[in-house]
Amino acid sequence: MTTAAELRRRTRELLAAHPPADTDRLDFLRARFDAGLAWVHYPEGLGGLAAPRALQAVVDAELEAAGAPGNDPRRIGIGLGMAAPTVLQYGTEEQKRRLLRPLWTGEEVWCQLFSEPGAGSDLAALGTRAVRDGDDWVVNGQKVWTSSAHLARWAILIARTDPDVPKHRGITYFVCDMSDPGVEVRPLRQITGEAEFNEVFLTDVRIPDSRRLGEVGDGWRVAQTTLNNERVAIGGTPVPREGGMIGKVAATWRERPGLRSHDTHQRLLGLWVEAEVARLTGVRLRQQLAAGQPGPEGAGMKLTFARLNQEISGLEVELLGEEGLLYDDWTMRRPELVDFTGRDAGYRYLRSKGNSIEGGTSEVLLNIVAERVLGLPAEPRTDKDVAWKDLAR
Repeated sequence: MTTAAELRRRTRELLAAHPPADTDRLDFLRARFDAGLAWVHYPEGLGGLAAPRALQAVVDAELEAAGAPGNDPRRIGIGLGMAAPTVLQYGTEEQKRRLLRPLWTGEEVWCQLFSEPGAGSDLAALGTRAVRDGDDWVVNGQKVWTSSAHLARWAILIARTDPDVPKHRGITYFVCDMSDPGVEVRPLRQITGEAEFNEVFLTDVRIPDSRRLGEVGDGWRVAQTTLNNERVAIGGTPVPREGGMIGKVAATWRERPGLRSHDTHQRLLGLWVEAEVARLTGVRLRQQLAAGQPGPEGAGMKLTFARLNQEISGLEVELLGEEGLLYDDWTMRRPELVDFTGRDAGYRYLRSKGNSIEGGTSEVLLNIVAERVLGLPAEPRTDKDVAWKDLAR
């Protein structure tokens, strides 16, 4: 088994062969991947060494101390947190070797074609169709709320391949090339002024069967891998004590005593404690991940993330008074990443409203926690055994 000492040795060999100060950023990232130091728990040849996941911290610490470049996870989070685990579990060897390296280095950005105008919370009701035509699938439909679609080369896509069976059983999972003919991306301008999200129209898009992940009709099970990892990626991102949004409010409180009141003091104390509890819970969740695949517990973390972000940003705006009503820039932009801490309080307040929708609505996640974590009785579902084509719309 690979040890911490072995990983330190390998990392120092990488640094000696590719000094960060003298090596092109992309060349260094490629060399790191090839050395198995990208994600050490992945298999050899795919950026890892089949080592315990917890040992990744050993590599990261050595590289950070040496000033080595990173792969900018905020920009490629969908690829790292959602696409990669799914490709690893369900992809063919050829798919893994073609897709994982440029995904990790950031050469190829990924997006997620899941939600539709009529299938958001009830994702299994999706209507985008994929029809087999020889060695290809012809896809027609519309997706919505697609982050980074304007930047992406690849997309993880679920589409209906059999309308004659119940909705969960007629879905297949594909990898879609966003540069293919028939893929149209349109910006969706948000309340923040930016167009971070998009809607994507698919018109007679041909996807080779070689880009299918999993078996035909088994797409819902494959998608659960993606969704479980998505919730962990959103809600379980590691942060230092008093990091993230609570740190911005705490800093304002300390630096500007004239803004303080007894009420805001009590609310800040309560939210600080909750943020710290959430941070420590995230540490425990990541320790559980080191022993296996993410489970439904990630839904609870994502729920907490959304609620705290909205409550903390609301407190920040109130604390700032009239100043909190200002907004720095309404310019229509199509950003590469979401930067909660790099903008002003008004941006944080407005952008956090989306936290209870993206990555699964809070209402759906509450059901997941109730049924899969707490073991409560499931809600009655009258459509479980009805063919998709017969569902009321």
